[in-house]
Order: sequence, then C-alpha cells, then structure tokens
Amino acid sequence: MKKDLPTRQQSLAQWVSQATGINTFGVKIHLRGNDLHILCEAQECPQRWQTLSDLLKALQQTDLDVLTNYEEPSIYQVFVYGRKKGEARPQWCHRVHLNQLDKHLQQVEQALLSGEQKSEDSLNGKGGALILSNESLAKKGDPEAIARYLSETLSTLGVAVKVKIKNQSSSQEEQKKRLWVFCQSAYTPDPSLIAEPVAQKLRYLELTGYDDAVLASMVEGETTPDWLLRIDLTPPQVMLKEWARWGDIQAIARLLSTTLADVQIHLTATLKESTLHLFCTPKAGSGEAPNQSLCVERILPQLEAIAPQGILATAIYGQKTTQDKQPVWVDWRSLPAHEHPSLAPTVLELCKQGDESALIFLLERVINPNIDIRLTTGGTRVLLLRRSDILHIMCDAPVCPSRKRVAPAIIKFLRQIKVPGIVGVRVYGRRAGNKEPFWQTGADFIKRQRLVPEASPEFAATAAYIGELLPLKQEEPIIRPEVTPVMVQRIVTETAKDWLSDVRNFFLRTQLFAENDQPLEPAFDAQSGVVAFVWGTLGLLLALQTDWILGQITAINNPPPPIARQTQPVKPENNSSVLLSSAAKEKFTQGGSYVFNASSFTRSDVSPARNQAVTTAMRLAARNQQSTFNARQLDEQLALYKQRLIQTGKTPDVLIIGSSRALRGIDPNALKTALKTQGFANVDIFNFGINGATAQVVDFLVRRILEPSELPKLIIWADGARAFNSGREDMTFKAIAASPGYQQALKRAISDKNPSASENTSSTPQTPNTPPINYYQVLDENLNQILSTLSPTYQQRQQVKNLLNHQLKSLVSFNSPSHKAITKIDAPATEQDIGDATVDFDGFLPLSIRFNPQTYYQKYAKVTGSYDNDYKSFQLNGIQDSATQALLQYTQSQNISLVFINMPLTDDYMDTIRSKHEQDFQKYMLALGSKSRLIYRDLNQLFPDKNEYFSDPSHLNRYGAYEVSQKIAKDPMIPWSNK
Repeated sequence: MKKDLPTRQQSLAQWVSQATGINTFGVKIHLRGNDLHILCEAQECPQRWQTLSDLLKALQQTDLDVLTNYEEPSIYQVFVYGRKKGEARPQWCHRVHLNQLDKHLQQVEQALLSGEQKSEDSLNGKGGALILSNESLAKKGDPEAIARYLSETLSTLGVAVKVKIKNQSSSQEEQKKRLWVFCQSAYTPDPSLIAEPVAQKLRYLELTGYDDAVLASMVEGETTPDWLLRIDLTPPQVMLKEWARWGDIQAIARLLSTTLADVQIHLTATLKESTLHLFCTPKAGSGEAPNQSLCVERILPQLEAIAPQGILATAIYGQKTTQDKQPVWVDWRSLPAHEHPSLAPTVLELCKQGDESALIFLLERVINPNIDIRLTTGGTRVLLLRRSDILHIMCDAPVCPSRKRVAPAIIKFLRQIKVPGIVGVRVYGRRAGNKEPFWQTGADFIKRQRLVPEASPEFAATAAYIGELLPLKQEEPIIRPEVTPVMVQRIVTETAKDWLSDVRNFFLRTQLFAENDQPLEPAFDAQSGVVAFVWGTLGLLLALQTDWILGQITAINNPPPPIARQTQPVKPENNSSVLLSSAAKEKFTQGGSYVFNASSFTRSDVSPARNQAVTTAMRLAARNQQSTFNARQLDEQLALYKQRLIQTGKTPDVLIIGSSRALRGIDPNALKTALKTQGFANVDIFNFGINGATAQVVDFLVRRILEPSELPKLIIWADGARAFNSGREDMTFKAIAASPGYQQALKRAISDKNPSASENTSSTPQTPNTPPINYYQVLDENLNQILSTLSPTYQQRQQVKNLLNHQLKSLVSFNSPSHKAITKIDAPATEQDIGDATVDFDGFLPLSIRFNPQTYYQKYAKVTGSYDNDYKSFQLNGIQDSATQALLQYTQSQNISLVFINMPLTDDYMDTIRSKHEQDFQKYMLALGSKSRLIYRDLNQLFPDKNEYFSDPSHLNRYGAYEVSQKIAKDPMIPWSNK
C-alpha cells in the first residue's frame, strides 16, 4: 500500500520510495549536473507506465529543489530507469522534463489506456501530447530554457548550468544584453573540453539582442570562477554581411544562395578583376535555365545593399547545368562602387594605405580559412594595436589558436603586403575572455637597433578596444554581523576621542592653555593682572621643572646619531634649488648599490657599511634642511638625488617615482643589469619612491620640486589604484602643502611665470589670497626663538611629542595586533619590520623580509578593503585625477615618456572590494592611455600566489623587486631607447 507524500527536507530516495511504493533498498539516486537519475528495481521489474504515473503525480506536488541541499544545482530533467534485481542493465528508461509535467502525465495516461503497448518515441511523434524540445524553447530567448538546453550536453560531464541575462547598455534605439552561463562542478573542467560544444550550441540558437555570452566555470562551494570564456553571439547572417561588405566572395555567395533557396536555384560566384560573375542553375536539373527576371530581382537588391568594396560591376548568368560552357542568358549591372569613389579601391589597396579596419578583415580572413567553422563557433578574432613602428596583433578564440597555425600565416601575409610605417610584428594568442596571452612570437622585417626578446606584455592594448568582462556579482547570503577586532577597535577609538575632548576642555577652562593658532588678544584689567602674575609665576616654575625632566628623558631615549667618518667636503653647485646642510656636503666617490646573484644581493667593490654611512649622512642632511617639506622620506630622497646630480654631473637616464610600492618594488641596479643584456649599456637609474605618495605628490615632485633640467627623458611611475583615490584624505600631500618648502616651490613657480615678480620674492607678496599679518603671532614666534636657547627640550620637541604620543596610545590600546592596523594596514606594520633599513645610493629600499600569512597575521590584523582607509570612498574623478592630467600635459610638453607600472599584489590582499576597485582602475588607466601618450603596463597579477616575493600583502621585497625589474627590462612597450 502507498504511503503519503513526504514532508519538506526528506531525502530524495525516501521520497521516491513513498511515491512509487518501491522499497527504499530498491531505489538508487544520482545527481549529475542538472539531471536527476532514479533507478527503481525490485524482484520483478517495476511496471513502466504505472511507476511513471505515480512519480509524475508526486512531482506535480513537490519541489525537488527543496529535497536537495541548497548548495546543489537546480534539477531540470529526471531520468527514470526500471530493472529487475540482479540484472546489469535496465529494461526501460524514460526522460521527464520538469517544465512539461502536464504533457508527460497526459502521455503516460494514454499509454495506460492503450495497455502499455506504446513506446516513448511513438508517443512523442504521433497521437499523444507533443513534448517540446529544449532547443525549440531556448530559441525564444528564455534563460531557464537556455540552461536546460545547455545542460543536455554539460550534465553528461557532471557540470551544472545556470543562465542569467544582464543588460550591457540601454538607449532609445536598441538595448544590448549579455548572456552569463554559470557552470558549477566538483572539479575544474578543461576549457578546451567544453568551449567549442557550448559555443556551437549557443550560436545555433541564433539569439537576437545579445552581443556575446560569458561562460564562467566555478568549483562547488567556491564564489570566484576558475576561468572565463567569451563566446561571440553575432548571428551568422551578420557575420556574412560584415565580410561581404569587404568583397569576400564566399560570404557574398552564401548570402545570395539564401535568397534563392526557396526557388530551388543554385548559385556559384567568381571574381575577375573588378567584376563579380554569378552563375545560376536549377537544383532539380529540369533542363531549363532559371528565369532571368526572377534571378535579377532577387540578386541585384542584395548586392546594392551590401555595396562590396572594390567590386564595380556584376554579370549574372543563366545556365541549364553547371557544365554548360555557354549561358542561356547574361545580365550586366553596375554596383555602388562604380559611382562612389570611396568604394572603388580594393580591400588590399586600403590595407596598404594603412586602413586598420581593412587590415583586421584581411588578417581574420587569413586565420579563418574555413568559413563554416567561423560561423559555427565564432572563429578567431583579431585585435590590433600599433605602437611606433611595431604592430601588435592579439588572436583569441573559444579555444586558444595554435601558434604554429596562426603566427606564420600572419607574419608571411604582413611581409607581402608591406603596411606603410610597420617594420615589425608581435603576435599573441589567448582564449577568448582571458586577459593574458598564452603564447607570443614576432618578427622584424628590417634590421633594428633595438633587440628586445619576445616578451609577454599584459596586452593592455586589447582592453582599449574591448571592455574587460564584468566582475561576477555573487548572491551572498544574509549573515548576522560578528563582533570583530576591527569593530571593537573602532568603538575604542571613538570613545578615546570623547576622553581626549573632555581633557582638552578641562585644560582650556584653566586659562593656562589656549587653542592652537588662536590669536592672542590683550584683555587685561587690574584684577586680571594680579591673577595673571600669580598664575604666570607658578606656570613658569612648573614649565622649567617639566622642561628639565623631559630634557633628561629625551637625552636617555634619543642618543646622538653616529657621525659618518672618513668624509671630505665637496663644493655644491651654485644653482642647486635646495640648500644642503654641512652633513650633506660630502664627497662620494662611488654610489653603493645591490646586485643579485646566486647567493645574495651583494657587491664586492662596495662595502655595506660604507653604503649605509652614505645614505645615513643624506638622511641627516635632509632632516636639517632649512626648506623642509614635512615629509621625511621626500626630504631624504631629495637630498640624495641632489647629491647624486652633483656627483655624476648629469641627470639619470631613467627616474622611478611613486609610493613605497615603487621605493621597494623596482631595483635600479637589477634593472640596469637586465637592460645591459638587451643592448642598453650604462643606463643610469634612480628610484625616487616616497612613502605615501599619491598622484598629487608625484605631480608636485615632477612639476614643482625638480627643475626641467633635472628630469630624464623616461619616467617610470610605479604604484596602484589607491594612489589615485580622490575620495580619501591625502595626508601626505596635506603635510607637504603646509610646509615651508611647498611655499618656496610655489614662489619659484610664480617667479618663473612672471620674471618681474622675482624682485619681490624676499618680501611678503601682496596678493588677494595673502592672509593679513597677525602681529601677536609674530611676537609669539619671536619669544619661542628666544626661549629655545634656554630650553634643553626645544631642539628635541619632536622626540618629546612622539614619546608622549606613544605613551598616550599605549593607555587606550588593548595591546592587540588589530589596533595596529585599523586605518592603514601597511605603514605601521611594515615600518616596524623595516627597522633601521635605509635606501641605497640609487634610492632603492631593499628588504629581505618574506611575507608568510600564517605568522604575519599573528602580529597584524587582516584588514579587508571595506575598512582600509586607502580605499575609503573610492573614486577616480577628483583631485588625484586633476593632478594626473596636469602631469601628463607637463611630461608631454617636456617630451618626456611616462610609463605607469601597476605593481603586483598578493591574492591575500586582493579581496572582493579591492578587486572591484582594481577593475575600475584598469578601465581608468586604459582610457588615459588611449587619450594621451601614457604607456600603461599591468603587472598586478604577475605572481599573486608567490608570497616569497613580498614583504607584506601589498609590498614587494628585494627578491620580488628583482623579478619585476627583469620583467620590465624585457617589455617591448617601454621605450628604453628614449633614455
């Protein structure tokens, strides 16, 4: 006797057993892809139609997805098998489409009434309810129907399918859509295994309104796809028209044959000189030539609409058979190219004139000789980029094109046609949807002075012409927020702000303290004078006592730095724009640098101790400069750079700029050695990296601090997305803007624009923006200068401030790693690890620390992009963008080549938030490169899983810097010849 239907969350096997009356031991379940396979067995083979009738009625009342794990894919169809126990093969099998249960049930009831004599095939074909195929439903464009259609192929491989539709762009005329096909499996299938079958099935549907489809393969339980595949959904008829427009004979013949197919006329085509010859014969072999007026009426409007390039006229022939030498009739007609001069040149002539569109067509025709394969799978696309006299060609297809098949054909073709201004070609191959090329090769048509090996650039050129695939937006489950160390630290910080505010107000109420920069106003009377005298005397005694105690403490905690020995003074140049202190006026006979070899980064002719003494002296000089920029790293690097100019007597050939990612990420000496192997000898390189530098800081350095004569002809800007974030507060530039060095640089810029104003630079400039003079503040500053000679702590005031600040922070902190990384995850942690490490004479900071996530996050909290202040309110349009635009205009006016290197990051650092901002940054940089002379090179994913090349999640160590230096030295897109 049958049991009632099961409740929710019961197993599928128990549900089938209760629905069919078969013992649970006789029911076996297997879920493969989107297909559910149910095997029913008993002592006697279960009756086919009765078993199906019971199962279908149960399916009408039950949602199978409820009975499966929520992480498992949806079920599109069910295969039911029946067999006798002990037998190896089932006696019957029936497929059930879950979206057509009513029709299946009607089919089964007909079989029961007819005595179970009809087979499934006979019911599908005659008499019974017609079961629609998934293909016919998918052609209507329904995403669920498309998923069911694809699952017929992919479920046999254990791959489940889900389809979504996303709008690409909207307009009043037309709305383009993109089809997303999400494939989920227990393993990562090889893209070449499913690429062409899926491409063929999708293109066979001939869907309208879609630009392309993206196939995303993910492993069960993962949220990030292992690989992406782009499938071109351009309809075959549109592809044929595109090629026919350029005068392709095969494409024209295919289109015209479609026009004549319903009247049973066969057509062949040939091209002689500029005339298209079309031969029409009857398909049935009737012995009579086709009707002339019918053929002309069908063919001529199509040809006029196509307007083939370089074809001036057509001759249409009527024949009885294809073997006839004499046609029955001939019709001559002119084509649009005869009347329009722009259509008269052939596609080959246009290509030799430098027409890029014509060149793309010819190259695609060369590498797609079989037009049927192109129409079936989408074929191999060609993307072009011309840089200087080199033509870069990217070939991509659902399956990566074979280098042996594609590259020689392209090179041979370009040698023959001789495109003007092109002396070399670089060919790349990749799978459609991939960013990096799988292979690369090339050839030079003439002997070149610059011999660069066939390196593998990140072919950012393609992204300028084709948008990067959109990031996958996962449907994340709603999770209750956890109390994390970051949240606890935020609460503590906000509470501490209230405490500090209360303490500040208490001191202000005593009238012994005043607001910073508050003007001093005279407000004395007789009574207040007595009070002021008493409190002033007590305050003076207290201040003297406190000053003496702090002087003793700072003397203990800050011993005087060692003095570099064996140095001799050298005369600085008179035109130096920055005054160096006596510590900087030393003679350096040889700059210390580091060389990588099999053992370590060492150099035999320069001792590390002497190199450290040199850079230490430069640091001391920078700290004692009269014109400081309130940025220690900038002061030190500038002092070192000025001294280098004095020593060498010339500007370096290459200048590296950027934040700490540049400072630690590109080794000038390793780059110099690598360039030497490429034929560029004696390249002088300096690393001017500055901790915390943004686009504003870099722009100010290049345009305001350094003179045009101090700039090389090639600047490499190494950094990443966070340096361009205009939404966050730029603390580094804010500190620089409040410095005396900044004011001096602005005065120099004003005097350069207006020479007559240089005479008054010593006095206060009378401009509308100049604030009024505060005489009380001037008096206060004069008193400070007098008291500074009496106070033992005045010269140590910064050390006192740092000491007190450190002690206050220790009172409110929990002494936990999370407190150290709440606002900026890199600076506090890495500076402690760096210790006393200093830059070498080339400005490079070599670090030997290797990033180990297991030990690193025991010391520092792992802060996600959501809480990283560097990505706060991330936006690329704003002050940083304005600074970038100004820098691009300036370098172009000075004929300076600017190359931006997007530096590598670890997978540990690139979480979902940062990855999204990184993709926006990629589009931003590519747009800049297309509108200016900026050369953009993307190394962001150079070695994401090689932690041994990093000192922390977002900074390279000396080993990673060596690899990056080797990489960019071989990059053919960087104009090293401009040095």
